[in-house]
Amino acid sequence: MLIKQLMELYELIDRSDANGYSVKEFLENTYGAKDITVRTIQGNPGSTDFIRIRISGTRGKSQGMNAPTIGLLGRLGGLGARPEVIGMVSDGDGALVALTIAAKLLDMQQKGDFIEGDVVVCTHICPDAPTQPHKPVPFMGSPVEMSVVNQAEVDDELDAILSCDTTKGNRIINTRGFAISPTVKEGYILKVSDDLLDIMQITTGRMPYVFALSTQDITPYGNDLFHINSILQPATATKAPVVGVAITTEVPVPGSASGASHFVDMELAARFMLEVAKAFGRGQCQFFDEEEYKKIVTKYGSMNHLQTLGK
Repeated sequence: MLIKQLMELYELIDRSDANGYSVKEFLENTYGAKDITVRTIQGNPGSTDFIRIRISGTRGKSQGMNAPTIGLLGRLGGLGARPEVIGMVSDGDGALVALTIAAKLLDMQQKGDFIEGDVVVCTHICPDAPTQPHKPVPFMGSPVEMSVVNQAEVDDELDAILSCDTTKGNRIINTRGFAISPTVKEGYILKVSDDLLDIMQITTGRMPYVFALSTQDITPYGNDLFHINSILQPATATKAPVVGVAITTEVPVPGSASGASHFVDMELAARFMLEVAKAFGRGQCQFFDEEEYKKIVTKYGSMNHLQTLGK
């Protein structure tokens, strides 16, 4: 259960002066975090604090060993839309989930439980991001460009990525809770991972939900094409497999709406991602079939042009 950590982090970020440095101090003082970096990046308009937390595994690369590293990303435009909207907005759910997992992993280490692979948790903290038009409901904007977000959160250290994002402003997935995407790798939308479906069934106790992707969704922002949201944007900046973890609702909900975050849904998503991190570090969770991926590239060629802005 991650309810305790979820509530702690919620109280810390649901405020007008929320920032990455206070989160860093909290995780260090409360949970003994040792490897946290915070960078304030100025955009137009405003700025945001990128926070990166590494939790070392017993056989991870940080120990000079070879267990794989998973990246757990909290994707969002902003935690708040002040002064237009007071309080944490729905768009901030992904950031809260990511920070909650970091706190739980650190808490586990304090209690003597260590996972095998390194885990890198990244998100950014902005209490006053802009809003922007989008159909069927408005989106939250961001003070920085998506390419800057990718540079801050995605690198070659990560062997696989789970990207958690509020995904409520659509008519594609209509259930309360969370859903996962097919695996995306270098421009290919691959089959849904059976291992991830198994873990999802176990952690939720119900049949899994999968949301549909279009080719547009896995191309970079800035190409003037429709995107479901930013959940698969990390896939435009890495060779690693990426899976979206979408926090969902039955009806379209604006990302800029306050009072629209559900603790049960966020805790479910966080618990799922934690269990994936455990299994991935042990080599017991595959995001895609490597042999089949080689076969599809041999037959149809590279699709990594879809990771660019195109012509």
